[in-house]
Amino acid sequence: MKKPKTKVIAIVGPTASGKSDYAINLAKKIDAEIISADSRLVYKGFDVLCAKPRIEEMQGIKHYMMDVVEPEVDFSVANFCDMAKDVIKDITDRGKIPIVAGGTGLYFRILLEDYDMPRVAPNYDLRAELEEKSAEELYGVLRQKDPKSAEKIHKNNKVKLIRAIEVCESLNMPMSEAAKRKENEYDVEWIGLNYTNRADLYEKINNRVDKMLKMGAIEETEFLLKKHGRISNFVNTIGYKEILAYLDGLMSLDEAVEELKKNTRRYAKRQLSWFRQNQNINWIMF
Repeated sequence: MKKPKTKVIAIVGPTASGKSDYAINLAKKIDAEIISADSRLVYKGFDVLCAKPRIEEMQGIKHYMMDVVEPEVDFSVANFCDMAKDVIKDITDRGKIPIVAGGTGLYFRILLEDYDMPRVAPNYDLRAELEEKSAEELYGVLRQKDPKSAEKIHKNNKVKLIRAIEVCESLNMPMSEAAKRKENEYDVEWIGLNYTNRADLYEKINNRVDKMLKMGAIEETEFLLKKHGRISNFVNTIGYKEILAYLDGLMSLDEAVEELKKNTRRYAKRQLSWFRQNQNINWIMF
């Protein structure tokens, strides 16, 4: 007799849609624990500008996959998947339900859907060479090597562009062709959060950014800059890169804040485009 699959609840949606609060309230009702699926919350110190929930906001619910590594570490989707699977087993072995909540679509795809990405070790020489190129140049390279992957990666996201090119080079084939189908090992209940009126979501995003400034976004950026320098994971993260432009005198604070709001709204649109590809998500609209 085939063993029943482990039950997992997935809570997805764009930034500022209320995923953290929803997950916490649900966890309190059903005796669950939460696994963060956010590619920036894994980094220590990426707190205010990445909307990492504070201890008091967690309301006593155990959270995992946050503050896992220092920002200097190249933390891949494979790293996330391996660690998250161990956490899911630990949670279920203790009789609780795992809730995976966040906004990084690729984390959900590899962990909870039927995709299996090839494991490619970092090529630091190649990365150093590619880092010298502009985002526009990198996008052009990826379009030549893998047009399908280029369509799914924002043309200004140097980190993802470099990784995609690295995978293509290592495998000597397009990354999109290397992804394999596998049997999904979990019984997943998909919940998506969004707003019926896009303007309401954008207002939530704008208000969140204003709150981040009051909570010390500038001071956090200055601290991380002093501690880590201009490492890639820092300077290419939405929030830090805009505040850095202000600190560097490239724009006024008001301009930097507006740029941050605009880039966050664009990111939310990309998140929605990604998650709408998953026909199993049951959307809750506010």
